[in-house]
Amino acid sequence: MVRFCGIIYCIEKYLSLTFFPEGKKVRGKKIVAKKKFNKQKNLLKIIFQNGAIFFLTFFVLGLCFFIYVVKDLPRPEKFSEGVVAQSTKIYDREGKIILYEISGPEKRTIVPLSEVPDFLKELVIVTEDKSFLKHRGIDIMAIFRAIFYDLKFQKPVQGASTITQQLIRSYFLTQKKTLERKTKEIILSIEIERRHSKDQILEWYLNLIPFGSNIYGVEEASKSFFGKHISDISLAEGAILIALIKSPSYLSPYGSHKNELLERKNYILDRMAALNNSKQEEVSIAKKEEINFQPNITSIKAPHFVFYVKNYLEKKYGQDSLSEKGLKVYTTLDYKIQESAEKILEKNLEEMKNYGVYNGGLVALQPKTGEILAMVGSKNYFGEPYPKNCHAGLNCKFDPEVNVVTAIRQPGSAFKPFVYAFAFLKGYTPQTLLWDVKTEFNLACSPDAEQEIGTYNTKCYHPKNYDGKFVGPISLRSALAQSRNVPSVKLLYLVGINNVLSFIKDFGITTLKENGDYGLSLVLGGGGVKLLEMVEAYSVFANDGTKSPLKFITKIEDSKGNIIEETKTSQIKIIPSWVAQEINDILSDNEARAPIFGRNSALYLENYKTAAKTGTTQNYKDGWIIGYSPFLVAGIWVGNNDNSSFAEKPAALLAGIIWKNFMENTLQNLPKEDFVSPKKRLTGNPILDGGSLGEHSIFYYLNQNDPQYSFWEKGVKNFLEKKESGSPESLF
Repeated sequence: MVRFCGIIYCIEKYLSLTFFPEGKKVRGKKIVAKKKFNKQKNLLKIIFQNGAIFFLTFFVLGLCFFIYVVKDLPRPEKFSEGVVAQSTKIYDREGKIILYEISGPEKRTIVPLSEVPDFLKELVIVTEDKSFLKHRGIDIMAIFRAIFYDLKFQKPVQGASTITQQLIRSYFLTQKKTLERKTKEIILSIEIERRHSKDQILEWYLNLIPFGSNIYGVEEASKSFFGKHISDISLAEGAILIALIKSPSYLSPYGSHKNELLERKNYILDRMAALNNSKQEEVSIAKKEEINFQPNITSIKAPHFVFYVKNYLEKKYGQDSLSEKGLKVYTTLDYKIQESAEKILEKNLEEMKNYGVYNGGLVALQPKTGEILAMVGSKNYFGEPYPKNCHAGLNCKFDPEVNVVTAIRQPGSAFKPFVYAFAFLKGYTPQTLLWDVKTEFNLACSPDAEQEIGTYNTKCYHPKNYDGKFVGPISLRSALAQSRNVPSVKLLYLVGINNVLSFIKDFGITTLKENGDYGLSLVLGGGGVKLLEMVEAYSVFANDGTKSPLKFITKIEDSKGNIIEETKTSQIKIIPSWVAQEINDILSDNEARAPIFGRNSALYLENYKTAAKTGTTQNYKDGWIIGYSPFLVAGIWVGNNDNSSFAEKPAALLAGIIWKNFMENTLQNLPKEDFVSPKKRLTGNPILDGGSLGEHSIFYYLNQNDPQYSFWEKGVKNFLEKKESGSPESLF
């Protein structure tokens, strides 16, 4: 301040001596001149003093304003730190199809400048900032030119913002026109230009600029409007993108100003041609090109699968990370198989409305890897609930958004193979005989199996077979192949309910708990399970007794391509190979199941060796089929979301048709491999190796002290008596 005042005094002294010298006046006028001189000198002194105060005040205020603006200035390093929000993308197994995009307020995909066509770079420069390669953040001449035109037309008609300023404004600042915002914009623009190359600034600009709605950056805009990566667009499409920068909402191709968008596209192309004569012919062709815009819909493929994956991602990474970090999630889904599954399921279910079936689900796995290849959680995710005006989750027969693949339903006889597998493991063989006769299992009831309510008002339990018949002695092989209920219930009793519940946990079934109140009806599907877990469990049989845990993601990359999660295929031996081979051999034996299903049922595929098991629950509320080859396991459920019954049709007729169509369509593109045939197994115990039971139940040979012994013996005796008396066939 002292130095500043000294400078002002020296200037004042110099000017007074120069313009008002005292020694050049004649003596007669000396006093008058001196007074005049003093007056002028005082005036000059006042002017300089006031000017100095004004200048100093202006300087201090300007400095304070500068400090005020700078103290909250965003850090320009944020660009190079890569903290730009990017959406997470969920891909199919090939990484070529985006199934879904998880985004926040800004939907964006960052691409390097090397992937942007040269003509797009040229278009944006000639349109938005033709001096971009010359200036250092701000264009002084453009500012004066804008002021001139604004004054001339008495309104803002021309902008002066450079590409760098637009970048700063769109990322750091608001669009509000204030002196503070403009000052920050200029300071940051100069600083960004000082720190980074023009190519880097242009890359940021093209990745951050808004294109309307929640679309940001040229890559996301290109995919949204044209269904293409930015590297694949044409010159005309590039001009459309640059045209949108001026007013993305107003010029939206889905709005009422599409013609204005096309006109601006041609204007931009003409500017390019005017500044580059070599582009004349290309521009002429581009102006005539017909632009095809993508439908303005939310893009989502394999929706039930996508939300199954999304649920996992949200739990592990959080919603904010998914909408900002730009993760790339590569899934196991085979989109060709998925599309096929969706079409087959919907087509067949439409034809089943006459049977009272309104919904269904399908899931397919690769048993050797545990990978989910297809997941269809309802007939049509985008369909309308049925009946009209029903309430989702309460009384809808068809509830489109509910994923029935992960819903808990009763599996019917589809549960039986696990009981038989455990029995084989414990010493029973496919040749072991059991009596398929009417048998009472509730000891509080009469052993003749004629009561419905027993002692203490308990409900009696004497299950029937699907065909209403009893066939007498039957091997476990035939009993499973023909899905006969009474031998299956007896086998569950022989091996123990809790033992089976413990056994199936290793297969991946989590919904059935040990010591649960399931009773012997468990083997007939009396406990709730998920279709997805059942298909995973069946994959153990398909994979020779080895489980490959369920897998739906192969890897996850961050926005820079670093792998942050990768799923490796692991193998866990659940049952010996010979147990799986015996189950496979039974479930793939068309002759063994023919007495119930016929030789040309939906379970039989003429050109492929496949195993399959159906399940139909009581009162026809659920229809199941799970079938497999060594390379594919597929499960189907059909029914109604509200748990209402459908027509009395077996699952083999309903779910089986869908399964057969899907398997035949899919297996033709997979390697062909047959199951390994099992070796005949003998235990050394004749009654387990298929020896005759005579006129007794198996307890006569194993354990006559078992409480069920007399009841099972009574069932055999009644059967033989009715057979000898010539009773109707339906009784036996």
